[in-house]
Amino acid sequence: MSEVTTPTALNGTQKVAVVLMNLDPQSAAEVLKRFSEAEAEEIVAEIVRLRRVDPQVAQAALAEFHQLAMRGTTAARGGKDVATGLLEASFGAERAAGLMSRVTSSMAGKAFEFLDAAEPAQVQGMLEGELPQTIALVLAHLRPELASQVMSGLEEVLRTDVAECIATMNPAPPEAVRIVTDTLKQRAGAVVSSREANQVVGGIQPLVDIINRADVATERALLEALEERDPELAEEVRSRMLTFSDIVKFERRDVQQVLRGIDPTVLATAMKGTNEAVIEVIRSNLSERNRELLDGEAAALGPVRLSQVEEARAEVVRAIRDMESQGAITVQRVDEDEYVY
Repeated sequence: MSEVTTPTALNGTQKVAVVLMNLDPQSAAEVLKRFSEAEAEEIVAEIVRLRRVDPQVAQAALAEFHQLAMRGTTAARGGKDVATGLLEASFGAERAAGLMSRVTSSMAGKAFEFLDAAEPAQVQGMLEGELPQTIALVLAHLRPELASQVMSGLEEVLRTDVAECIATMNPAPPEAVRIVTDTLKQRAGAVVSSREANQVVGGIQPLVDIINRADVATERALLEALEERDPELAEEVRSRMLTFSDIVKFERRDVQQVLRGIDPTVLATAMKGTNEAVIEVIRSNLSERNRELLDGEAAALGPVRLSQVEEARAEVVRAIRDMESQGAITVQRVDEDEYVY
Protein backbone atom coordinates (compact mmCIF):
# COMPACT_ATOMS: atom_id res chain seq x y z
CA MET A 1 0.00 0.00 0.00
CA SER A 2 1.36 3.45 -0.90
CA GLU A 3 2.19 5.74 2.00
CA VAL A 4 0.43 9.12 2.09
CA THR A 5 2.45 12.17 3.07
CA THR A 6 0.49 14.08 5.71
CA PRO A 7 0.54 17.85 6.17
CA THR A 8 3.96 18.65 7.57
CA ALA A 9 6.61 21.24 6.80
CA LEU A 10 8.24 20.44 3.46
CA ASN A 11 11.75 21.47 2.51
CA GLY A 12 12.41 23.32 -0.74
CA THR A 13 13.23 20.24 -2.79
CA GLN A 14 10.09 18.46 -1.61
CA LYS A 15 7.95 21.47 -2.57
CA VAL A 16 9.40 21.45 -6.07
CA ALA A 17 8.72 17.72 -6.25
CA VAL A 18 5.07 18.24 -5.25
CA VAL A 19 4.60 20.95 -7.86
CA LEU A 20 6.06 18.75 -10.62
CA MET A 21 3.86 15.85 -9.50
CA ASN A 22 0.81 18.08 -10.08
CA LEU A 23 1.87 19.23 -13.53
CA ASP A 24 1.19 17.35 -16.73
CA PRO A 25 4.26 15.33 -17.82
CA GLN A 26 5.23 17.68 -20.67
CA SER A 27 5.13 20.80 -18.49
CA ALA A 28 6.91 19.03 -15.64
CA ALA A 29 9.66 17.93 -18.01
CA GLU A 30 10.11 21.51 -19.26
CA VAL A 31 10.47 22.73 -15.66
CA LEU A 32 12.91 19.95 -14.77
CA LYS A 33 15.13 20.92 -17.70
CA ARG A 34 15.81 24.23 -15.96
CA PHE A 35 17.66 22.47 -13.15
CA SER A 36 21.17 21.06 -13.17
CA GLU A 37 21.60 17.26 -13.19
CA ALA A 38 22.51 17.30 -9.48
CA GLU A 39 19.40 19.31 -8.62
CA ALA A 40 17.27 17.09 -10.84
CA GLU A 41 18.56 14.01 -9.00
CA GLU A 42 17.50 15.47 -5.64
CA ILE A 43 14.07 16.43 -6.94
CA VAL A 44 13.48 13.03 -8.55
CA ALA A 45 14.58 11.28 -5.36
CA GLU A 46 11.88 13.21 -3.48
CA ILE A 47 9.28 12.33 -6.12
CA VAL A 48 10.15 8.64 -5.64
CA ARG A 49 9.97 8.95 -1.84
CA LEU A 50 6.73 10.94 -1.66
CA ARG A 51 4.73 8.58 -3.89
CA ARG A 52 1.27 9.86 -2.76
CA VAL A 53 0.86 13.28 -1.16
CA ASP A 54 -1.95 14.47 1.09
CA PRO A 55 -4.13 17.07 -0.73
CA GLN A 56 -3.42 19.74 1.91
CA VAL A 57 0.30 19.34 1.41
CA ALA A 58 -0.07 19.60 -2.36
CA GLN A 59 -2.32 22.66 -2.08
CA ALA A 60 0.07 24.44 0.28
CA ALA A 61 3.03 23.86 -2.04
CA LEU A 62 1.08 24.99 -5.11
CA ALA A 63 -0.14 28.13 -3.35
CA GLU A 64 3.40 29.04 -2.33
CA PHE A 65 4.77 28.67 -5.84
CA HIS A 66 1.80 30.46 -7.47
CA GLN A 67 2.41 28.43 -10.62
CA LEU A 68 -0.94 26.73 -11.17
CA ALA A 69 -4.40 26.50 -9.71
CA MET A 70 -5.04 24.16 -6.82
CA ARG A 71 -6.57 20.80 -7.76
CA GLY A 72 -9.02 20.51 -4.92
CA THR A 73 -8.78 17.20 -3.12
CA THR A 74 -6.86 15.40 -5.85
CA ALA A 75 -3.79 13.82 -4.36
CA ALA A 76 -0.52 14.22 -6.21
CA ARG A 77 1.03 10.95 -7.27
CA GLY A 78 4.71 10.17 -7.45
CA GLY A 79 6.73 6.97 -7.51
CA LYS A 80 9.53 5.51 -9.58
CA ASP A 81 7.53 5.36 -12.84
CA VAL A 82 6.59 9.05 -12.60
CA ALA A 83 10.16 10.03 -11.78
CA THR A 84 11.59 7.96 -14.64
CA GLY A 85 9.13 9.46 -17.11
CA LEU A 86 10.06 13.00 -16.06
CA LEU A 87 13.77 12.31 -16.41
CA GLU A 88 13.37 10.72 -19.84
CA ALA A 89 11.31 13.66 -21.08
CA SER A 90 13.81 16.16 -19.67
CA PHE A 91 17.19 14.57 -20.41
CA GLY A 92 16.55 11.74 -22.88
CA ALA A 93 16.42 8.00 -22.22
CA GLU A 94 20.19 7.39 -21.97
CA ARG A 95 20.97 10.18 -19.50
CA ALA A 96 17.76 9.44 -17.61
CA ALA A 97 18.85 5.84 -17.04
CA GLY A 98 22.13 6.99 -15.51
CA LEU A 99 20.46 9.63 -13.34
CA MET A 100 17.78 7.23 -12.14
CA SER A 101 20.41 4.61 -11.35
CA ARG A 102 22.30 7.08 -9.15
CA VAL A 103 19.08 8.19 -7.45
CA THR A 104 17.90 4.68 -6.63
CA SER A 105 21.36 3.57 -5.55
CA SER A 106 21.63 6.53 -3.21
CA MET A 107 18.20 5.87 -1.73
CA ALA A 108 18.91 2.17 -1.30
CA GLY A 109 22.12 2.93 0.52
CA LYS A 110 20.24 4.99 3.12
CA ALA A 111 18.60 1.82 4.45
CA PHE A 112 21.93 0.84 6.02
CA GLU A 113 23.15 4.31 7.06
CA PHE A 114 22.85 3.34 10.72
CA LEU A 115 25.86 1.03 10.25
CA ASP A 116 28.17 3.80 8.99
CA ALA A 117 29.48 4.59 12.48
CA ALA A 118 29.92 0.92 13.46
CA GLU A 119 33.29 -0.78 13.74
CA PRO A 120 34.04 -3.56 11.21
CA ALA A 121 34.13 -6.13 14.04
CA GLN A 122 30.68 -5.00 15.19
CA VAL A 123 29.24 -5.43 11.71
CA GLN A 124 30.86 -8.86 11.43
CA GLY A 125 29.26 -9.83 14.74
CA MET A 126 25.83 -8.71 13.54
CA LEU A 127 26.24 -10.74 10.34
CA GLU A 128 27.51 -13.88 12.05
CA GLY A 129 25.53 -16.96 10.99
CA GLU A 130 23.80 -15.16 8.11
CA LEU A 131 23.64 -16.59 4.59
CA PRO A 132 26.15 -15.29 2.01
CA GLN A 133 23.28 -13.65 0.12
CA THR A 134 22.27 -11.65 3.21
CA ILE A 135 25.85 -10.58 3.94
CA ALA A 136 26.27 -9.59 0.29
CA LEU A 137 23.12 -7.47 0.47
CA VAL A 138 24.48 -5.59 3.48
CA LEU A 139 28.03 -5.12 2.19
CA ALA A 140 26.79 -3.85 -1.18
CA HIS A 141 25.04 -1.00 0.66
CA LEU A 142 27.89 -0.05 3.01
CA ARG A 143 30.61 2.46 2.33
CA PRO A 144 33.28 0.60 0.31
CA GLU A 145 35.90 1.34 3.00
CA LEU A 146 33.80 -0.28 5.73
CA ALA A 147 32.62 -3.12 3.49
CA SER A 148 36.22 -3.90 2.58
CA GLN A 149 37.25 -4.22 6.22
CA VAL A 150 34.27 -6.43 7.00
CA MET A 151 35.01 -8.59 3.95
CA SER A 152 38.63 -9.00 5.05
CA GLY A 153 37.47 -10.42 8.39
CA LEU A 154 35.30 -13.15 6.87
CA GLU A 155 36.46 -16.76 6.68
CA GLU A 156 37.95 -17.47 3.24
CA VAL A 157 35.22 -19.71 1.77
CA LEU A 158 32.46 -17.43 3.06
CA ARG A 159 34.31 -14.40 1.71
CA THR A 160 34.38 -15.93 -1.76
CA ASP A 161 30.68 -16.84 -1.53
CA VAL A 162 29.84 -13.27 -0.53
CA ALA A 163 31.96 -11.76 -3.32
CA GLU A 164 30.23 -13.94 -5.89
CA CYS A 165 26.81 -12.97 -4.51
CA ILE A 166 27.63 -9.25 -4.72
CA ALA A 167 28.84 -9.55 -8.31
CA THR A 168 25.77 -11.51 -9.46
CA MET A 169 23.16 -9.82 -7.27
CA ASN A 170 19.71 -9.19 -8.71
CA PRO A 171 17.36 -6.44 -7.50
CA ALA A 172 15.61 -7.40 -4.24
CA PRO A 173 12.13 -6.26 -3.16
CA PRO A 174 12.09 -3.29 -0.72
CA GLU A 175 10.43 -5.57 1.85
CA ALA A 176 13.41 -7.94 1.80
CA VAL A 177 15.79 -5.02 2.41
CA ARG A 178 13.54 -3.76 5.20
CA ILE A 179 13.53 -7.15 6.94
CA VAL A 180 17.33 -7.30 6.90
CA THR A 181 17.73 -3.73 8.16
CA ASP A 182 15.17 -4.25 10.92
CA THR A 183 16.93 -7.44 12.05
CA LEU A 184 20.31 -5.73 12.15
CA LYS A 185 18.90 -2.74 14.01
CA GLN A 186 17.52 -5.06 16.67
CA ARG A 187 20.91 -6.70 17.03
CA ALA A 188 22.61 -3.33 17.18
CA GLY A 189 20.13 -2.11 19.76
CA ALA A 190 19.09 0.71 17.44
CA VAL A 191 15.48 1.82 17.10
CA VAL A 192 15.42 3.72 13.85
CA SER A 193 12.61 3.75 11.32
CA SER A 194 13.40 2.13 8.01
CA ARG A 195 13.41 4.15 4.84
CA GLU A 196 12.20 2.52 1.66
CA ALA A 197 14.95 1.14 -0.57
CA ASN A 198 13.91 0.83 -4.20
CA GLN A 199 16.86 -1.04 -5.60
CA VAL A 200 19.71 -3.17 -4.34
CA VAL A 201 23.19 -1.90 -5.04
CA GLY A 202 24.85 -4.97 -6.50
CA GLY A 203 26.93 -6.11 -9.43
CA ILE A 204 30.57 -6.17 -10.45
CA GLN A 205 31.41 -2.53 -9.67
CA PRO A 206 30.47 -2.57 -5.95
CA LEU A 207 32.64 -5.68 -5.54
CA VAL A 208 35.51 -3.96 -7.39
CA ASP A 209 35.16 -0.90 -5.13
CA ILE A 210 35.37 -3.14 -2.06
CA ILE A 211 38.39 -5.10 -3.31
CA ASN A 212 40.22 -1.94 -4.33
CA ARG A 213 40.10 -0.80 -0.72
CA ALA A 214 41.20 -4.13 0.76
CA ASP A 215 44.74 -5.01 1.74
CA VAL A 216 46.92 -6.85 -0.77
CA ALA A 217 46.60 -10.25 0.94
CA THR A 218 42.79 -10.10 0.94
CA GLU A 219 42.71 -8.92 -2.67
CA ARG A 220 44.98 -11.72 -3.87
CA ALA A 221 43.21 -14.45 -1.89
CA LEU A 222 39.77 -13.34 -3.01
CA LEU A 223 40.67 -13.11 -6.69
CA GLU A 224 42.41 -16.49 -6.63
CA ALA A 225 39.38 -18.09 -4.97
CA LEU A 226 37.02 -16.46 -7.49
CA GLU A 227 39.29 -17.68 -10.30
CA GLU A 228 38.89 -21.28 -9.15
CA ARG A 229 35.14 -20.99 -8.81
CA ASP A 230 34.23 -18.79 -11.78
CA PRO A 231 37.13 -17.83 -14.09
CA GLU A 232 34.93 -15.64 -16.27
CA LEU A 233 33.65 -13.65 -13.31
CA ALA A 234 37.16 -13.29 -11.88
CA GLU A 235 38.45 -11.99 -15.20
CA GLU A 236 35.68 -9.39 -15.42
CA VAL A 237 36.42 -8.23 -11.88
CA ARG A 238 40.14 -7.92 -12.69
CA SER A 239 39.40 -6.01 -15.90
CA ARG A 240 37.50 -3.37 -13.95
CA MET A 241 39.90 -3.05 -11.05
CA LEU A 242 41.92 0.10 -10.75
CA THR A 243 45.67 -0.48 -10.77
CA PHE A 244 48.64 1.71 -9.95
CA SER A 245 49.58 1.96 -13.64
CA ASP A 246 46.09 3.34 -14.45
CA ILE A 247 47.37 6.70 -13.26
CA VAL A 248 48.57 7.29 -16.85
CA LYS A 249 44.91 7.51 -17.92
CA PHE A 250 43.96 10.39 -15.60
CA GLU A 251 43.69 14.07 -16.41
CA ARG A 252 46.79 16.03 -15.33
CA ARG A 253 44.88 17.93 -12.64
CA ASP A 254 43.62 14.64 -11.17
CA VAL A 255 47.12 13.15 -11.16
CA GLN A 256 48.42 16.24 -9.36
CA GLN A 257 45.58 16.04 -6.84
CA VAL A 258 46.38 12.40 -6.08
CA LEU A 259 50.14 12.92 -5.78
CA ARG A 260 49.71 15.76 -3.30
CA GLY A 261 48.35 13.33 -0.74
CA ILE A 262 50.93 10.53 -1.13
CA ASP A 263 53.99 10.25 1.10
CA PRO A 264 57.21 10.42 -1.04
CA THR A 265 58.52 7.18 0.50
CA VAL A 266 55.30 5.34 -0.38
CA LEU A 267 55.32 6.79 -3.89
CA ALA A 268 58.98 5.89 -4.46
CA THR A 269 58.30 2.33 -3.29
CA ALA A 270 55.22 2.04 -5.54
CA MET A 271 57.26 3.16 -8.55
CA LYS A 272 59.82 0.36 -8.12
CA GLY A 273 59.80 -1.79 -11.26
CA THR A 274 56.97 0.09 -12.96
CA ASN A 275 57.14 1.11 -16.62
CA GLU A 276 58.59 4.34 -17.96
CA ALA A 277 55.19 5.76 -18.93
CA VAL A 278 54.01 5.67 -15.31
CA ILE A 279 57.27 7.15 -14.04
CA GLU A 280 57.07 9.98 -16.57
CA VAL A 281 53.45 10.82 -15.70
CA ILE A 282 54.25 10.93 -11.99
CA ARG A 283 57.48 12.97 -12.29
CA SER A 284 55.98 15.44 -14.80
CA ASN A 285 53.10 16.22 -12.43
CA LEU A 286 55.26 17.01 -9.41
CA SER A 287 56.76 20.37 -8.56
CA GLU A 288 60.52 20.64 -8.91
CA ARG A 289 60.97 20.44 -5.13
CA ASN A 290 58.75 17.37 -4.75
CA ARG A 291 60.45 15.73 -7.73
CA GLU A 292 63.79 16.16 -5.97
CA LEU A 293 62.32 14.66 -2.77
CA LEU A 294 60.97 11.71 -4.73
CA ASP A 295 64.28 11.11 -6.50
CA GLY A 296 66.08 11.25 -3.15
CA GLU A 297 63.71 8.68 -1.63
CA ALA A 298 64.07 6.40 -4.68
CA ALA A 299 67.87 6.56 -4.54
CA ALA A 300 67.87 5.74 -0.82
CA LEU A 301 65.52 2.76 -1.09
CA GLY A 302 67.75 0.14 -2.66
CA PRO A 303 66.24 -3.35 -3.20
CA VAL A 304 62.65 -3.63 -1.95
CA ARG A 305 60.52 -6.72 -1.34
CA LEU A 306 57.78 -7.31 -3.90
CA SER A 307 55.18 -7.43 -1.10
CA GLN A 308 56.24 -3.93 0.00
CA VAL A 309 55.91 -2.62 -3.55
CA GLU A 310 52.44 -4.16 -3.90
CA GLU A 311 51.28 -2.69 -0.61
CA ALA A 312 52.60 0.76 -1.57
CA ARG A 313 50.75 0.58 -4.88
CA ALA A 314 47.61 -0.57 -3.10
CA GLU A 315 47.90 2.46 -0.80
CA VAL A 316 47.99 4.75 -3.82
CA VAL A 317 44.98 2.99 -5.33
CA ARG A 318 43.04 3.32 -2.07
CA ALA A 319 43.84 7.04 -2.00
CA ILE A 320 42.59 7.39 -5.58
CA ARG A 321 39.35 5.57 -4.77
CA ASP A 322 38.80 7.66 -1.65
CA MET A 323 39.25 10.88 -3.61
CA GLU A 324 36.92 9.60 -6.31
CA SER A 325 34.22 8.78 -3.75
CA GLN A 326 34.55 12.31 -2.36
CA GLY A 327 34.14 13.77 -5.84
CA ALA A 328 37.63 15.31 -5.80
CA ILE A 329 38.70 13.48 -8.96
CA THR A 330 37.05 11.55 -11.79
CA VAL A 331 38.28 8.07 -12.64
CA GLN A 332 37.41 7.19 -16.21
CA ARG A 333 38.56 3.94 -17.79
CA VAL A 334 39.24 3.80 -21.53
CA ASP A 335 40.22 1.04 -23.94
CA GLU A 336 43.87 0.06 -24.19
CA ASP A 337 44.22 1.23 -27.78
CA GLU A 338 43.09 4.74 -26.82
CA TYR A 339 46.10 5.48 -24.61
CA VAL A 340 48.58 8.10 -25.73
CA TYR A 341 51.95 7.98 -23.97
